Amino acid sequence: MNKAKLSQDENLSFKVSHQLLPQAYQRIDLYFSLPVEMGINPSTLNEEEFFHSNIKNHSAYHADQLHLPLVRSRFISQNKGEQSDYRLNLNLYSYQVKKALDADVKQALKLKVAEEFYPAAVELAEQTSSLTKKLRRYTPSDKKLNSFFENADNYLSWHIEQSFLKLLTTGPKSAEFTAERELLLSLCRNENEYRIDNKYNSQVTLDDANRITNKMRLLQRLIEYGVVFQRQTRYLNVNLKRFVRGIVTAFIMAFVMLLVLNARTNFTEVTLALVAFLGLIYGLRETFKEDLTSLIWRKIQKGRPKWQNLFTNSVTKKRVLSQILWLEYIKSKDLPKTVNAMFQRRRQQNKQDAQLLHFRCDNKVMAKAFLPGYDEIQQQTFFNLTPFVRFLKKGAGRLYSLEGQKISSQGVERRYQINLILRHVCQGEESLQRFKITLNRSEIVNIEPIK
Repeated sequence: MNKAKLSQDENLSFKVSHQLLPQAYQRIDLYFSLPVEMGINPSTLNEEEFFHSNIKNHSAYHADQLHLPLVRSRFISQNKGEQSDYRLNLNLYSYQVKKALDADVKQALKLKVAEEFYPAAVELAEQTSSLTKKLRRYTPSDKKLNSFFENADNYLSWHIEQSFLKLLTTGPKSAEFTAERELLLSLCRNENEYRIDNKYNSQVTLDDANRITNKMRLLQRLIEYGVVFQRQTRYLNVNLKRFVRGIVTAFIMAFVMLLVLNARTNFTEVTLALVAFLGLIYGLRETFKEDLTSLIWRKIQKGRPKWQNLFTNSVTKKRVLSQILWLEYIKSKDLPKTVNAMFQRRRQQNKQDAQLLHFRCDNKVMAKAFLPGYDEIQQQTFFNLTPFVRFLKKGAGRLYSLEGQKISSQGVERRYQINLILRHVCQGEESLQRFKITLNRSEIVNIEPIK
């Protein structure tokens, strides 16, 4: 069973990743146990606002062996296959190279010992040079296709330079590996000179860090054409919500008309008392109409799916993947038995009062087959926890300690802990994993999987 993986994305966000096969069905559940002291509840954090602003889905073709599939020259050679396929094949190749480079850079940065880091970095540089040579070996002569090549080549060259500069800046330092460091710097210089020689970017753009960065983001989106799927989000309960609002309005209006008719019967003339009574009736109607509608709607909507994401291939416009999504606050009694049992395994001091938030995503692959070289779709869901820290206290303090006759103190920060259970159902098999997410007001300090 291909298990879902949870990992940190940025300072205050994490992602859940899993792979999907053709015509496969998978279900992902996330159960957040939010301490009451964080101040998160239906009154302070609306589920719909949180979903639209802080939960993002990304779906694209995926290959496990990053360096083997789609790195064959035939995929970027216009002499083999239709010219109309050139852009798609070029994007497949470029996207795969980028994914491979990002994954390997991330792995290399985990090596904290210089004796392990520099050999891995040099090997990565050699692989990267080999991949770019294959790309540049097939420069198209057709002017219509040349713009596609220049965009992809420009972006990959810049991304390679930035990746290795980041690698050298963040990685361990050692005077014993001067030659290896110079080799990596040489790769960065060569890529920079290559872009200058080909006049890929104007001097005005190069002189402005914001302009060059934004241009490369645009080029990145261009190479994702045909590889990353287009997403369309639909709200599922629009008509049902209108029906509920209409029924509530009709009921209240009927009640108000009944009171008005009774008032006219009791008051034979228009008096100040009649006007005041009618004003009171209409005032009550406006006061309770929205509250009653909201209460009834929340009861009806509980447990029902709220949104649907449809992913389509940007080239063929065919639907590839469909997602049904839920997000709602729940009670402890609503937890599945297996999830509740896992929450109960916590130590006694960790069993504090908490608000439960449930996210569910049902994935159904509609495509029967994928593009050549790809056997899977990678589905990633990103969760931004910025709204979670909005109500947190800055809470710094001092910790005092006695060392002999000297009293010392150091500043400490206030941290909060979220318990999270990831439930993954695939082919009838269920897997559960609990995580402890420690965060402060500025970042996720740690994500710890609990065995």
